[in-house]
Amino acid sequence: MEVLFVVSEVEGLVKTGGLADVGRALPVALKNFGHDVRVILPYYKAIAEKFESHQISDTQVLYANDRHYHYNIRQMDLDGLCVYLIDFPPFFDRDGIYTDSYHAFPDNPERYAFFSMAALHASTCIGFKPQIVHCHDWHTALVPFFMRRDPTGFYAQSRSVLTVHNGAYQCQHPLHDIPFLHPYEEIAAQKDNMGAINFMKIGVMNADKINAVSPHYGYELKTPLGSHHMYHEYMTRQHDLTGILNGCDYSQWDPATDPELPENYHTDDMSGKVSCKQALQSAVGLPQNPDIPLFGMVCRLTEQKGFGYLLPILGHLMQHNIQLLIIGTGDPSICEELHHFAHQEPEKFVFREEFSNHMAHLLEAGSDYFLMPSLFEPCGLNQMYSLAYGTIPIVRAVGGLRDTVIDLEESPDQATGFVFHSADSSALLNCLRRAALFYYEYPQQFKAMQHRAMHTKFTWEDAARNYTGLYEDALRS
Repeated sequence: MEVLFVVSEVEGLVKTGGLADVGRALPVALKNFGHDVRVILPYYKAIAEKFESHQISDTQVLYANDRHYHYNIRQMDLDGLCVYLIDFPPFFDRDGIYTDSYHAFPDNPERYAFFSMAALHASTCIGFKPQIVHCHDWHTALVPFFMRRDPTGFYAQSRSVLTVHNGAYQCQHPLHDIPFLHPYEEIAAQKDNMGAINFMKIGVMNADKINAVSPHYGYELKTPLGSHHMYHEYMTRQHDLTGILNGCDYSQWDPATDPELPENYHTDDMSGKVSCKQALQSAVGLPQNPDIPLFGMVCRLTEQKGFGYLLPILGHLMQHNIQLLIIGTGDPSICEELHHFAHQEPEKFVFREEFSNHMAHLLEAGSDYFLMPSLFEPCGLNQMYSLAYGTIPIVRAVGGLRDTVIDLEESPDQATGFVFHSADSSALLNCLRRAALFYYEYPQQFKAMQHRAMHTKFTWEDAARNYTGLYEDALRS
């Protein structure tokens, strides 16, 4: 089938987070299934400076009230994938994607409302008539709304799918700043008491089908606690809402071939993992000891990642014979506390306020355990990387973490990690103690768990198969 993939970032061109990984990997996997997939995204300055593309149509014009927006459509190839680019310098010829050095661009709502409308308009100009228009998060959540109100009838037989990657980000903004929505009288009824509209709510209420990026996150969106204050909207659309687990790009995350590692390894020969642990300990200044359990964590330092209940137990954790390494950047107050504690326990705890691809790979390979005690986690990728590297994940039972990690107590013969449920410090500490005890007391079972973890796979092929089913359901609706 013909699919237009409308997304704000694509790995290999421009990336700020996991959305970009999906923006590339899923279209490629769908293309391998025989679908005609075209990707469309803004022509950011970062793309213009690094990649060749060519203009494929005359200058186009969009009208919004008394404003005229003259834009161009460009095209390029990304490893066999057809990519269209919306070229409008006033919105996209900037040093940042969503932010400058410090703050989000104040006109982001207008920028992505324009992009959503321009993406649909561009497809009509090109003559590509998609059966499915697949949009992602708040940035393109207005696409289903515009499709339903297309005056040309070009999209009358098309259906829309909205993927919720992180429902916490919804884009609430005053309606008067978004001229593309002014002609639609029904939008005014959706304003809140402050005159703002919510992009994600509009998307959820207008898309033909909605999916979350894991089955359990799809369930959580239909609960008062997990809906990010959109319980009414998700429950209204509950029969059109499902969850599809993201895949993992094992071409980039495979300990047998990873060029970032000092020594590669696989399930038949794990000796390279010992070398990686030694290299990691040496790189960050921890005592080189192959027999002590090393707990690693790399992430953005935010409350979402569980620091609200991790920080209070660091002192208790250091009473055990373990090592802990945390790498990341983010909230200055979290960084300050981690620096303070690392200064107190230099033999056991290291905090590196940085991020590099090399250290992320080395931490995954060199750690014995990987921490993901998230408050919420729509899908999560690091637990998948950890499993592939034989690094046992320690996770909270939320979102995609619940879908991908099997706890030791839940199923000893199939376990691939350690899972706790309550969002509190005592539950996390007990889980960490269980993991440390298991490492010391049951070394053979620990190795068996590593092997099970490394044989666990979550492929984009499986994800593409599930999305194909979702597209077919949408076309039947």
